[in-house]
Amino acid sequence: MATIKVKQVKSRIGAPIDQKRTLDALGLRKMNKVVEHEATPSILGMINKVKHLVAVVE
Repeated sequence: MATIKVKQVKSRIGAPIDQKRTLDALGLRKMNKVVEHEATPSILGMINKVKHLVAVVE
C-alpha cells in the first residue's frame, strides 16, 4: 500500500473531544508534526474527519 504523510497545521484548541481523540489516534499531538501512515480506508476516514486541522504532505 501507499504511504501518506499527514501534518497538523491548525491548533486543536477549541476542537470537539472526538476530533482531539482522532488526532491522538493519528499520532498528532503538536502543531507542525508530521506522521506517516499507510493509506488504508480507516486512516483515510480519520484524516477526512479532521481535514480542517491537518494537511496531507507529499
